[in-house]
Amino acid sequence: MKPFDVYPLFDIEPVKAHDCWLWDKEGKKYLDFYGGHAVISIGHTHPHYVKKIEEQLEKIAFYSNSVKIRQQEELAQKLGVISGYENFALFLCNSGAEANENAMKLSSFHNGRKKIIAFEKSFHGRTSLAVAATNDASIQAPVNSHDIVFLPLNDEAAFEKAMNNDVCAVIIEGIQGVAGIQMPSDDFLKLIRKKCDETAAVMILDEVQSGYGRTGKFFAHQFSGVSPDIITIAKGMGNGFPVAGILIAPHIKPKYGLLGTTFGGAYLACVAAIAVLDVIEMQHLVHNSKEVGEYLINKLKTMEGIKEVRGRGLMIGVELHSNATQVRNDLVFKHQIFTGSASNKNTVRLLPPLTVTKVEADHFLKGFALTLQSHLQSVSQ
Repeated sequence: MKPFDVYPLFDIEPVKAHDCWLWDKEGKKYLDFYGGHAVISIGHTHPHYVKKIEEQLEKIAFYSNSVKIRQQEELAQKLGVISGYENFALFLCNSGAEANENAMKLSSFHNGRKKIIAFEKSFHGRTSLAVAATNDASIQAPVNSHDIVFLPLNDEAAFEKAMNNDVCAVIIEGIQGVAGIQMPSDDFLKLIRKKCDETAAVMILDEVQSGYGRTGKFFAHQFSGVSPDIITIAKGMGNGFPVAGILIAPHIKPKYGLLGTTFGGAYLACVAAIAVLDVIEMQHLVHNSKEVGEYLINKLKTMEGIKEVRGRGLMIGVELHSNATQVRNDLVFKHQIFTGSASNKNTVRLLPPLTVTKVEADHFLKGFALTLQSHLQSVSQ
């Protein structure tokens, strides 16, 4: 047997990691400016994180949700305080796709409707309903057929026209990640909140990639001042340990059997997530994201060969004037710097750990400037 071949891979095998750095099996050192799809929030193998997981592993690693798991309550309480959503409830699951799946299903349970409004270039996951709400036909199988309406992002007229009393929920990313860092405007988020209130639809904020302090606030939507009905979280929540969840407003009521999961909220997942919140607080990583992110964005905007720089904090999209594939390849193979791609093939995505310093930012900027210079010279020849 061999792995099912669905991933295009760099011919690099990391075997060790610490903070913002990786080492391959040959001993070569790489700067991680992608964090494995924004997963590495507090840096690779953070000592507090490793210690907490090891301590829990020696006690009990797993039991089902048929017993009381104190760590779930500790995580919910801590997350409520640090995020500003103390009056919300927390349901724990395993991945961002599962979080969005449960968010939309819970919305339908709540109001008895089935139509979902999502947005062009969206990405919400690969499970049945989540992938149906993802605006990419290439990853949707015939079985993924649901009542989804896709609208242009930030098109207020189109949104107002589409909203009516048949809409179950509106799902929108705090910042569209896979699309290449496309941001909903504050006014657009406020309009969604207003129309959801008028029609009793559920407003779902997908903060799977844009949450957990990455943008300089705990959640990206908090720049707009809106409060959604459900918030989905994953990626940076566990710093590499599979854990996800949905934050649920108090007017959406639970009942036994409404949602369920085997592995969600197990001891190790909760301890990993608690350790991440500990480090975010101890090292003031939300502030660091804002400070280093602004530094990066301002420096990038001065570089030749860049069409546009988008983003907030440490969620940054750098759009070039042509396909960015070769630039990304040169960054990793010539300068040992990992970056990310996007559905917009001209865009390089930057999602470094929230622990990144200005020294490491300068290391990236130097390599990126040299790569752009080389790329511009090859294009002009």
